[in-house]
Amino acid sequence: MRGRLLAAALTAAVAGTLVATPAQAAPVTLTAGHVDVLDVDYTGGALTLDLRDGTGATPVERNPADVTLAVPAAAKVTVPSGSAWSFLGTPGSTAWVLPQSQNPSLLYAGWDTTGATGATGLTIRLTGVSGPGRFSVYTTGAFGTPSKLFDSGDGLPDGLAVATGTHAHANWAFGAAGTYTVTFEVTGAGGLSSGARTYTFQVSN
Repeated sequence: MRGRLLAAALTAAVAGTLVATPAQAAPVTLTAGHVDVLDVDYTGGALTLDLRDGTGATPVERNPADVTLAVPAAAKVTVPSGSAWSFLGTPGSTAWVLPQSQNPSLLYAGWDTTGATGATGLTIRLTGVSGPGRFSVYTTGAFGTPSKLFDSGDGLPDGLAVATGTHAHANWAFGAAGTYTVTFEVTGAGGLSSGARTYTFQVSN
């Protein structure tokens, strides 16, 4: 019996070095570093959606309701000319973008479905956005051409099919300074749903 208890304790200790989950979470603001905004897991026949905070030495799974994601003035970009960029605003205007490529001064935001092995037909759905401006998520290719994944400016919900075992990053864009609440849901084959989860972004002027 004692041996089994010791083995269980060792297993828990090892697991804890991978992802720590606080017993009682306190509100936190994340300002820079790696964060999987959409962390999708599948266990016990259920899909879950939370946020994986990788900004510290040990990743921490957090309830999105406990987290504010900071988008500082350093995230400001000038909207390029060309119709492909019109979703960001008028050419020459300002948008705030957490970039697809890592910048140590900003959040490096993405999503992760590596914990969803066994689920099929996964779709990330953007179902609601509240804020002072347009919200979008997009990628840029080798030649810098944008591809929209989600965009609050052309009607919601938006859906993105994703495979399990995926860890990806994209550009997260905001059209004005202020507070945004952004609601996502993940669905899967067989009627699976994570339920709606709302994330808060604070965009600074």
